[in-house]
Amino acid sequence: MEKGQVTLLLQAARSGEEGATHRLMDAVYSELRAIADAKMRSERAGHTLQPTALVNEAFLRLVDNHAELEDRSHFFGAAAKAMERVLVDHARQRQALKRGGGAAKVTLEDVGGTSSGQALGVLEVHEVIETLDLESPELATLVRQRYFVGLTLEQIAEIDSVSLATVKRRWAFAKAWLFDALRADPPG
Repeated sequence: MEKGQVTLLLQAARSGEEGATHRLMDAVYSELRAIADAKMRSERAGHTLQPTALVNEAFLRLVDNHAELEDRSHFFGAAAKAMERVLVDHARQRQALKRGGGAAKVTLEDVGGTSSGQALGVLEVHEVIETLDLESPELATLVRQRYFVGLTLEQIAEIDSVSLATVKRRWAFAKAWLFDALRADPPG
């Protein structure tokens, strides 16, 4: 996909051009599907949410807010947040069905940090990221891209049009912040 194609399609959708939303979906679907496949592989076995459903639900949420999306970087940041919301909503529904609901457990290592030995569910990770979002929306987006979307640092650098060194510095800070936040207020 050409670098400016998503930005042009977002502009077309904002201006109300007929079919722009469908062209946008066609342009980003394979990339979003690959991201969802990777993310769902890291979820617990037997997860009832399928990658296609994750992509479709996240895209529907994005389309409702396409007027706010400016460019490719913003789109994929919003996609990370939309996928997070879909996974969180799914986890909450499962917990509502049965206390403890079998929410997926991960460790901070799964988020790319140093393992704290704590098993964290999707809801706990979401709560910590929401807190980070109040202090640094940029870092919260980075964590969402890593955890909920499964992007590599290289992919994030490309999407955000910044150097890999910058993304690595931000990621090191975000990991330290997450570790401190989880240690100060352990989930459970």
